[in-house]
Amino acid sequence: MSFTDPIADMITRFRNAQLRGLSTVKIPSSKFRARILDVLKSEGFISDYKFLPDKKNKGSMLVDLKYDNGLPVIKEITRVSKPGRRIYTKAESIPKIQNGMGIAIVSTSMGIMSDNDARSKNIGGEIICKVF
Repeated sequence: MSFTDPIADMITRFRNAQLRGLSTVKIPSSKFRARILDVLKSEGFISDYKFLPDKKNKGSMLVDLKYDNGLPVIKEITRVSKPGRRIYTKAESIPKIQNGMGIAIVSTSMGIMSDNDARSKNIGGEIICKVF
């Protein structure tokens, strides 16, 4: 199955699973999605994720969503840069999400990282999504 925008599909799966109150969500596997999940895990927005191998050598990932007193930790997750319109920014122009309470996930020349890491390393890049 091919997607026009696999990152938007992953984000939509997160939103739908949280609306239903599910503890885990299964998404198709890719290295790019795994790096985004690494950032979400290090920033405390998800509990964990694991790779599930498949017979067709594709595989999928099982993401453990995080809840606080029954409410999802991820209150809002939106895609910023889309396939039809890429959004690039310099290190000093990376936006602060909710006055620093949220994060922006940035794809840089040194890999995918949070907005705080990109600012501290003085690296700009493509803003993938914002999470609050």
